[in-house]
Amino acid sequence: MKKVVVIGGGTGLSVMLRGLKQLKNIHLTAIVTVADDGGSTGRIRRQFHIPAMGDVRNVMCAMAEEETMFTSLMNFRFDGDESDVGGHNLGNLILTAMTQTTGNFMEAIRTFSKFLNVKGNIIPSTLEVITLYAMMEDGTIVRGESNIPCFDNRIEKVFYQQPVCATKEALQAIREADIILYGIGSLFTSILPNLIVNGVVEELKQNCAKKIYFCNAMTQPGETDSFTLEDHVQTIQKHAFMEAVDIVVTHSNKIDEQLLKKYQEMGSQVVSVCEQTHPYQVLYRDVLSFENDYIRHDSNKIRDVVQELMNR
Repeated sequence: MKKVVVIGGGTGLSVMLRGLKQLKNIHLTAIVTVADDGGSTGRIRRQFHIPAMGDVRNVMCAMAEEETMFTSLMNFRFDGDESDVGGHNLGNLILTAMTQTTGNFMEAIRTFSKFLNVKGNIIPSTLEVITLYAMMEDGTIVRGESNIPCFDNRIEKVFYQQPVCATKEALQAIREADIILYGIGSLFTSILPNLIVNGVVEELKQNCAKKIYFCNAMTQPGETDSFTLEDHVQTIQKHAFMEAVDIVVTHSNKIDEQLLKKYQEMGSQVVSVCEQTHPYQVLYRDVLSFENDYIRHDSNKIRDVVQELMNR
């Protein structure tokens, strides 16, 4: 039984986990960022002073043994304005109620995970109410995860103004992992917010397990404009350490020119590989789907790549 730890956040993490939960020979743990401060999550965070739960909710639904009508309802968003429940996700409200009932966010996650029959463990990287900052190349400081992609500027680094303590469960999971995966998802606002929590990098350094980065297929406007695959990895190394990535998985798919043009009009382009040799291994695999004219990673294809890597 291999212990697989996946570090990230956002919808990309959920895509990975939806595939990985199908593997029979692993124990799966998701370490999830709680730095989100926008939408329903941000409102609940400010009102009840509890960690951001939106990414945790998404991961919980993705890792449920069966995705039923109830897991779909978890992502249901109420209509109306912000004077009442308008804009809130039902799952966020349930997790808030459970946190207040149990008195502990971690206990709320455990309890609700059992109810949904989640395949594996879901662990927030910290239990603190945190605010993510970004320093731009010109020295501008941006406050708040939701604001970071809104600036037409290149991000130099992300950071917290004060030391943030990791959950002991997250550190233990990294310490005991046989394989560590980063991604998929927003580099600066989903993956790195976990790595810059105190203690995480130290545990990653100590563990000689293979560390595998599933690189985004397309650049993200406001975050990784014009980034190459090498830029993505260098950014992880800069925020963590030089040996933080052993293997990078990127796509080998041929993308239709019309679809690429559609993405270019939205300010997004293919993440290219620019160098011939790397200090890490680059694997090209069929990992994308193009359903409804969207470029997305495919959960089942990711599952197969991870199984291949475990079989080595």
